[in-house]
Amino acid sequence: QVQLVESGGGLVRAGDSLRLSCVPSARTFRNYAMGWFRQAPGNEREFVSSITGSGIITYYADSVKGRFTISRDNAKNTVYLQMNSLKPEDTAVYYCAQSSGSTIKITSQDYNIWGKGTLVTVSS
Repeated sequence: QVQLVESGGGLVRAGDSLRLSCVPSARTFRNYAMGWFRQAPGNEREFVSSITGSGIITYYADSVKGRFTISRDNAKNTVYLQMNSLKPEDTAVYYCAQSSGSTIKITSQDYNIWGKGTLVTVSS
């Protein structure tokens, strides 16, 4: 069964940066839209960002727009989430997800393969 493996989480201070990576355990996700979601303690999972299969189009939640950048390297079979100017409210488990289609998806129901998540903690 294909899984996604996230890495790059950690404990940082407000204003710092982190880059998350996501790699599938098997087969390529070259043609599929990818997304990042996050879930803070006591909260529901929320959409963060999505990128099309081609990597040309990206979309962001308002809460991270201008601070986070999603990208993909299809040759390396990797999706990234560059997070700058981190805030304490960005603290959450971040999940990578793969859609069954190639266009931008913003709801969790549109994604059928998920990683186990990586924890990002931002101290004030």
